[in-house]
Amino acid sequence: MILTHCAVCATDLGLTRGKKCGRCSTRYCGAACQVQHWKEGGHDQLCKKIKRSGGAEQYNADQRYTKAVAVAAEACAEDTKGQTCYICTQALHWKTKEGLVRGCSCRGTAGFVHVSCLAEQAKILVAEAEENHLDDKLDERWARWNTCSLCEQEYHGVVACALGWACWKTYLGLSETDQVRLVAMDQLGNGLHEAGNYEALSVREAILSMLRRIGSPEDDMLAGQSNLASSYEAVGRVEECLRIRRDVYSGRLRLHGEEHLQTLLAANNYATSLVQLQHFEEAKTLLRRITPVARRVLGDNHDITLKMRFGYAASICFDTGSTLDDLRGAVTTLEETARTARRVLGGAHPLTTVIERQLRASRATLSARDSDVGSITEAFAAMTPSPR
Repeated sequence: MILTHCAVCATDLGLTRGKKCGRCSTRYCGAACQVQHWKEGGHDQLCKKIKRSGGAEQYNADQRYTKAVAVAAEACAEDTKGQTCYICTQALHWKTKEGLVRGCSCRGTAGFVHVSCLAEQAKILVAEAEENHLDDKLDERWARWNTCSLCEQEYHGVVACALGWACWKTYLGLSETDQVRLVAMDQLGNGLHEAGNYEALSVREAILSMLRRIGSPEDDMLAGQSNLASSYEAVGRVEECLRIRRDVYSGRLRLHGEEHLQTLLAANNYATSLVQLQHFEEAKTLLRRITPVARRVLGDNHDITLKMRFGYAASICFDTGSTLDDLRGAVTTLEETARTARRVLGGAHPLTTVIERQLRASRATLSARDSDVGSITEAFAAMTPSPR
């Protein structure tokens, strides 16, 4: 259940408190708000419509999906001007009349598409794998909900958010214990997070609560905790984020060993929190140990490897105790990482832009130190990433 607030006063109801409309399942904190919504809030006009749409959860998802698609198309309008969808070959979607998007790493004339076309393609591929019991193909098919089939890079920003709502509205009617529904819920949380929407926090809290209630395996619990930590970080609860990420990294290391993808992801997340809280020596020690593992297992082009190299260089640049030789080495690392990110992800990708911004500020810091002018503190302030 994603709807966790009273429809009238927005009181947080969690997953179980309050009451629901007997017809459409709209949630309220109590009878007073329900009556007010019926008499003054227009619910008397909407109730039957919401029920016909599948209930409050489905109605909300459908409405939010339509809005998210419009936002994504508008954000991509300049980039997609004069192009056509690589799936349906039309500029405007034949049914929804939505515009095109491109939120991956495709360049040139590749990758222009309608969110509705992507969603329909993913839905068909997943259904086909399930119906034919292609268990070995299911993960690959499911990736179409978040990864471009052309460049094989994940969608980001408002496009990821629109796909998150598309995925959730497709599978929300399944049983709470159905793994597909759980993954769809997770997809929505990731999409909201990508778009900088703080609603990701409530979605991820709901996911973790559900995982605990149904007794999910430890692996799933760690994934839920990791995502929740990212939402804590986004709303400034960085100490809580650090504690969770430390526990998740320890759990992944114990379950999978240091070379597993999820362990490396958890290690990078933990290191990011250490840098953010200025625990630079601890961060550098961790990154010196795990970055060579990531480069060996995942390769230099993988986004986790790029983030690790970026994090190590950033920790040196933010640390006022770094020597000139340390700073020179950090700038060299950032230059190499920026080139790789631009080649693999493209210049418009969020990770590329963050690395290149850090590189510019680090060069300024090094220049100031070399010439013994300016304040390194001012240079650090310039390096602080802007909120996404």
